[in-house]
Amino acid sequence: MTFPETYRKDLLDTIGQIDTRTVDQAIDWLAEARENDRHIFICGNGGSAATASHFVVDMLKGASHNREKRFRIMALNDQMPTLTAYANDVHYDCVFVEQLKNFAQPGDIFMAISGSGNSPNVLRAMEYANAIGCRTIAMTGRDGGKLGPLAGLNINVPAPHMGRIEDGHHIVCHMMCYYFMEEQKV
Repeated sequence: MTFPETYRKDLLDTIGQIDTRTVDQAIDWLAEARENDRHIFICGNGGSAATASHFVVDMLKGASHNREKRFRIMALNDQMPTLTAYANDVHYDCVFVEQLKNFAQPGDIFMAISGSGNSPNVLRAMEYANAIGCRTIAMTGRDGGKLGPLAGLNINVPAPHMGRIEDGHHIVCHMMCYYFMEEQKV
């Protein structure tokens, strides 16, 4: 078997382990947030930041364009001047939580993506979001790390390989986005 064939097989096995009931619950929460004009905040580091940004684009354009109700969603990791100012002047651990302090309100959704589930800046933001009454969603890998148990809802990709975790997170994001793109047209 070639490496691409092995990778594909391992990825399909990994995807088969994702609990789609948690994805369904996240879809319900996102639909409620859209219906009630709540904000959705998302973040991650590295590849997870790229996934967060991609998810926002799909939700802002694909799941909102030409629809009466639109998603109010932003990726905190896309706020580069703010993020780097806090990282440089205060500490990298606070780059997401400080933004939430400016924008998040009870009833909003905070969604954190972390393959390891142990990124300190993501954990601090999750703790803050919980403390102020946000609905919280984690997208984790491996055993969920410290992040999984902190979230109100943990969508876990139970794989040890970071590439397959990130692939799984992309697929979960597409499950959510395409639900709204294809099933919820107004």
